[in-house]
Formats: sequence, C-alpha cells, structure tokens
Amino acid sequence: MGSDSKLAAGNEVPLDMFLTRIEAGKSPAAEDTPAGEGEWGVLKVSAVQAGWFAARENKVIRDVALIHPCYEVKHGDLLMTRANTEELVGLACVAENPPPRLLLSDKTLRLHTNESLADPRFIQLVLVRQSLRQRVRALATGTSAGMKNISQEQIRQLMVPFVSLDEQRRIVAAHAAFERRIEALEGVAAKRTQLLDALVEQLLGANGWEVAPLKDADVSIRAGITLGSHRVPGLRPAGYLRVANVRKGWIEGDIALLEAMERDRRRYSLASGDLLVVEGHADPEQIGRCAIVGADQVGLLYQNHLFRLRFENVLPEFAMLWLNSRTVRSYWKSQCATSSGLYTINSKLLEGVPFPRVKRDEQERLVGIWKSECRAMGLLNKRIAKLRMVKLGVVEDLLAGCSKAYAA
Repeated sequence: MGSDSKLAAGNEVPLDMFLTRIEAGKSPAAEDTPAGEGEWGVLKVSAVQAGWFAARENKVIRDVALIHPCYEVKHGDLLMTRANTEELVGLACVAENPPPRLLLSDKTLRLHTNESLADPRFIQLVLVRQSLRQRVRALATGTSAGMKNISQEQIRQLMVPFVSLDEQRRIVAAHAAFERRIEALEGVAAKRTQLLDALVEQLLGANGWEVAPLKDADVSIRAGITLGSHRVPGLRPAGYLRVANVRKGWIEGDIALLEAMERDRRRYSLASGDLLVVEGHADPEQIGRCAIVGADQVGLLYQNHLFRLRFENVLPEFAMLWLNSRTVRSYWKSQCATSSGLYTINSKLLEGVPFPRVKRDEQERLVGIWKSECRAMGLLNKRIAKLRMVKLGVVEDLLAGCSKAYAA
C-alpha cells in the first residue's frame, strides 16, 4: 500500500478505504416519548449531533415483537444520519457509554471502521469538519429542504485525509484533552443546577403563604390541538410543540412542522410568558412538568397533551417555579390517573392545584434571586461554549497542519 502514491499520507482518499461495512437500522412503531429505565427505544435523527451523542433523543417501543437487539447501539459505535434537514443531514458522532436498549433507526447508520487503518473517533472529527459538511450538503438529495438524504454509496465516496493511525491518535488525544476540561466544567454546572434547585425549594418553602386553587389566580387554561390529520389543499405548515419539547422550566428540541388551519393558528398560538404544562405522559414523574414560553417560541402551536396557562397578575417565572416545585409534584402524584399505560390530568385537576397568594413585590424579589443565580449559570455555560469553540479551532488546525506537513 505504501508504494501507491494515491495512498501517501496527506492525500485525500475515499472514506470507503477506512470502512469495512455500513449498517442501517429499522424504524418500528414507537411513541414520541423517551424510553425509561428498562425500556427499549429507537433513535431519532436528533440523537446524532455534530460530534456528540444525545441519548435522550429516542422514542420508546412498546411492542416487544418490534425490538431487534442486533441494532442496539454499543460503546464506540460511529454513527451517522442518512436523512435530516438540509443543514443537519450527515451528522456524525461516536456513541460514548450509551445507555442500554437504544436501537438504530432506518435514518441512522453505523459505520464499521477497519481497526488497522482508522480510529473511529478520528473519522468522526473529519466528518464534522465544516469543509466536509459542505460536501455532504451538496450531495444530499430531496425535493424539500426539510428532508434531505445521502446514500451509503455517497458516504463511501466522501474524500477524507489519509493520515497514519499514530497521527490520528495524536489528534484524537488533543481533542480528548479539551473534552476532559469541558466535562469538568459541566460537572461544576451540574452541581450548581442542583444547588439552584435546592435554593428554589428553600425560597418557596420558607414562607407561610396562604394558598388557594389555581383557578383563583386570574389564569386562563387551554388544552392544545392535534395536528397532522388535516388534508386540506393549500394549508401552510406551522411550528408545533410536543410533550418532548417541554423540559422542567424551558423548551428545547426539534420543532415539528405540521399543516394547520388559520383558525387554529389564532386559537392555539403561543405568546411570550405563556406556560406549558404536561397533561399526558407514560412516566408519572413527568405529569405537570412546566416550561415557560420564550421569545423564540412565540407564534408556535402546541400539542393536545399540553395545557397553556396565561396569567394576568402573576409573574410567569414565579408561576413556573411554583408549578415545578416539590409541593405541586406531590399533588400530581396523588391525583393523576392512568389508562393504557398513559398517565393524565384534566383541566379540573389543574384548576385545583394549590397556588400561593403572593404580593407582586414578593414575587419579584424571589424571581430576582432566581434570575441572579441563573445568570451565574449562564456565564458558566458561555465559558463551556467558548471552550468548545476553541477545541474545534485547535482540531481544525491540527488536521490542516497535518495535511500541509505531509504534502510538503
């Protein structure tokens, strides 16, 4: 192989040279909620990010007959998406210590590398380079920018630098050193999050507030809508939030685009400061989970398993903190009902949630303390984000410098 000038270090070769095979998964029927402990789930395309594995981005499989353990994701697997939006198609990552019972979908690929030629972690670094990402986007096909595809053959023919295995490992080691620093800061962030949660509980529990049913707090409550059933020509797609988008306090994740009638847009459109409360979930611990709608979610619609709360005289941040508190969590545990594996609450139960009567200035004081702590968390998260950017720049320089040195 060394006598072939095309294989000289520093040249580009097809990715296929480093691969033994490419394996696609399957997409069985699944619920749009993450698998819990002991359950099987199938990966969403959003599980594969640019260089990291988002294990929680999966859908639980209820029918055991649809589970194929041969597609289970293992530690060290090099994963790549074959279908996604124009910007995200072809993302790659190595699954580091993934939880058990997660399966490849038919839109996620497992790339098996030749261990004598390639380190999968190095191939991942190459696949997320901006220059290669541009090539993937150019190759991807599809009539809609919302869903592009890249074939296994196109993946095999992607041109990548031919770098010795020792040099690959050196670059991977430099990348790993940055990752360790980032992980240390993320550990600090996790501890601060726990302290913030404890502080909030202390603030909310240290007062002998009078409580009354939520319905007495000048709040309007509206359940969401089921989209996807309309088949009227000319309907425009609308952004649509689902249960999986609602975290404890904030909204995140991929936003669905589904056709919606104009009257539904007006009736179910979200405004900044609205609260979304989970009405139905397979996990009883998630019932009543509450998130605040920010500027980025204004105008979106929301799923029928969510309630929208809109207050007149209560700070939405205060209401969100209270509704996520242990007091309200205990209330839901005693009240939610279950049917066919789904735990639910109704608007009457929500109206009866114990809610404190707190003067506006006291709400502002407590929210101010919480926001101050959140700002400190935000600065830490910015530091982590900056370190990630530096890491990407250093790895890019190593890859570029390696190629130049060999070419010379």
